[in-house]
Amino acid sequence: MSWNATSSAPQPSQKHPRHLPLRTASTIVACSLTALLVAGCQKQQATDRKLPIMVRAETVAMADYAPRTSLTGVIAARTLNNLSFRVGGRVAERLVDVGQHVDQGAVLARIDPQEQESDLRSAQADLDAAQAQLTQSAAAFQRQKTLLAQGFTTRRDYDAADQALKVAQGSVDAARSAFANAQQNLSFTELKAGAPGVITARQVETGQVVQAAQTVFTVAEDGDRDAVFNVQETLVARTPDSPTVTITLLSDPQIRATGKVREISPAVDQASGSIRVKVGIPDTPAGMPLGAAVIGSVSARPAKAILLPWQALTSSDGKPAVWVVDPSTKAVSTTPVEVLAFDSGTVVIAKGLNEGQSVVTAGGQLLSPGETVEISGAAQ
Repeated sequence: MSWNATSSAPQPSQKHPRHLPLRTASTIVACSLTALLVAGCQKQQATDRKLPIMVRAETVAMADYAPRTSLTGVIAARTLNNLSFRVGGRVAERLVDVGQHVDQGAVLARIDPQEQESDLRSAQADLDAAQAQLTQSAAAFQRQKTLLAQGFTTRRDYDAADQALKVAQGSVDAARSAFANAQQNLSFTELKAGAPGVITARQVETGQVVQAAQTVFTVAEDGDRDAVFNVQETLVARTPDSPTVTITLLSDPQIRATGKVREISPAVDQASGSIRVKVGIPDTPAGMPLGAAVIGSVSARPAKAILLPWQALTSSDGKPAVWVVDPSTKAVSTTPVEVLAFDSGTVVIAKGLNEGQSVVTAGGQLLSPGETVEISGAAQ
């Protein structure tokens, strides 16, 4: 028994050394976890303190915007004459062709004058007969007048002679008029140019039978030309009254002229939905011949708008928008805008912005709503 008591006595003294290393390990583990948590918080704080994005911005300012429109047209004659014979017949001779320049009074074609010559001879014969009848009636009247003065005839015979003279005089006048018409019809067998110009169309050939008033030639008269354009209806509505139009030859931009709108068609063409506009070109350059393709440029009525670089435009919910910088916090947000037009390197804003606002013009592709930015460049 004493041995058992002696042998069990040292056990409490041996238990204490075993628990001391466990407490030390727990302390070490706790310190390590604390250090890890502190390091994680420091990393999170470092992440939260993200640097602002560098962008360029521009201050919004209203300006007068007058869009310039350019359209393609052709040079046309101001006056086109459709020439035709005044009498019908067979074309005996054609003296000119398309593209040929003619002078005023030049003979362009002739028809066979046989019928008109026959009518002239008949009118001449009728005139001769009427004049002979007039001579006879005049002699009879003069005789009755002498006899009446001597008392050898009656008043009735005198009046009858006077009436016959007047009828004969009327017959002569009618015959002279018919003769003049026959002469004129004979002259109509030659088709002459009424004004100098260029033959632009020909509708008959030699030997063809034509009717009176049937178009034979079309002549573009010399003088000032027109530039003819087919213009969209909305463009006509936005164009100021009597605008100055710059005309440039398409094949040679060095050849230029200035014109004024001379005529606007009152009706819209049903096929193209456009309106025909004619621009008069005084002193038309020789390098702008008929049918030449030209470019006409004109400025529309000026309107108040905001001009921004095209890089400033973004999209929000599928609609045009821009990034606007808050002046106090430097945070950005998208603002919907209404685009009036797109120009070369420029977008024209009609609504959505106010003067004095700061709009991001470069770097917007890196932004998200609420992000802080730093503005660089000259325009801040």
